[in-house]
Amino acid sequence: MKFPEELDQGGEHNIVFEYIDSSIPFVEEHLEWIKSWINHTVEGYGYMPGNITYILSDDAYLQDVNLKFLQHEALTDIITFQYSQKPISADIYISHERIKDNSVTFKVPFENELLRVIIHGILHCCGFGDKSEEEKSTMRALEDKHIAIFYDGI
Repeated sequence: MKFPEELDQGGEHNIVFEYIDSSIPFVEEHLEWIKSWINHTVEGYGYMPGNITYILSDDAYLQDVNLKFLQHEALTDIITFQYSQKPISADIYISHERIKDNSVTFKVPFENELLRVIIHGILHCCGFGDKSEEEKSTMRALEDKHIAIFYDGI
């Protein structure tokens, strides 16, 4: 298992997608556009991207990270470890199993839910929260806005 302290943080500006168990074809097919979309989002909020690593895994792996570092036993779709804001550097863990289940629950395509979670982590790094109902509403609106921007660019 790779935990935050074990990930490569090399380079000044690098967006990387690592896969723990299997790759996600949508990410591989659109990798350069996804990276540009992330950069555009970060820069749009007045920040510069640094090292941003997405680690895509299954539920068990993310649950281990959640327990080891946050002492939470619950399943989650995303965990963001932000190391700096100027430039934005973070490790963002995503469970593809949670994304799949959530896409069924919310009746949206898997790809849309994946994009929502990818940008959700970046929005947290840009200072947006989701604890209060108002913050959750703002976060959801921003996620929707950035998903639309993604599809406008493809």
